[in-house]
Amino acid sequence: MQNYTFTQGQTQIMAILNVTPDSFSDGGMYYAPEAAIARALELERNGADILDIGAQSTRPGCEPVTPAEELRRLRPVLAGLRGRMGIPVWVDTFYPEVAEEALGLGAAVVNDVSGAVAAEMAGVVKSHGAGWVLTHNNGGADFEGRYEDVVPEVRGALEAMAARAMAFGIDRERLCLDPGIGFGKSREDDMRLLANLERVKPPGFALLVGVSRKRVTGGTEAGALAAQTLAQWGGADILRTHDVVAARQAANFVRNILRFRIDKSCKPM
Repeated sequence: MQNYTFTQGQTQIMAILNVTPDSFSDGGMYYAPEAAIARALELERNGADILDIGAQSTRPGCEPVTPAEELRRLRPVLAGLRGRMGIPVWVDTFYPEVAEEALGLGAAVVNDVSGAVAAEMAGVVKSHGAGWVLTHNNGGADFEGRYEDVVPEVRGALEAMAARAMAFGIDRERLCLDPGIGFGKSREDDMRLLANLERVKPPGFALLVGVSRKRVTGGTEAGALAAQTLAQWGGADILRTHDVVAARQAANFVRNILRFRIDKSCKPM
């Protein structure tokens, strides 16, 4: 049993590895297992603290793949990385059967973008002592929700999701919350969340923010770095990125600046 717990108080860099033929960001560059394994090891060398592997695209308009297909893509990569990575490997899935096998193959965390807190997934996470990322997802990438005030509404939803997960027996330390930038939100909603992240983050939980190559950044790496800096300033514990080297350099620079902050009531690091 792994008993994975999330780290708070320092910003970690999560590297994205898509083992898909249709990702909007890398177009199947790492679809072949050998290419994916080589890329994973390269991302660790580049300074990633975490590797997040996804086997289906979440881009707008994409068709979900079956659990069987997701596993077909994941198995050789997870098997090839087992015992070779010095950083935790996460699996990006909302299928309990995929999570079950992936955790058995060495993954430590289920990064669940479904927006649900399902009893079956909770059982899988609990039985493996794994970590669980809960994402606010109001309808997916193709739906722009309508909010009276997106900041307190997303925070309230994240608190409710965490409470439900803990009611299933998942320890607080093994939960990480994600405000779901780009999932069921307009660009203005995403900007409001990033500008007020310290008010979005429930106390006592790690917070993951993913903005890399999303439309809120204008699809540019410069925009992504700016948004990641805002997220770090607002208290994000994990930044999900395609560009590990630049994100690491920027995060280190921001961390050094934040040491001199006078008003530390928000305590971002």
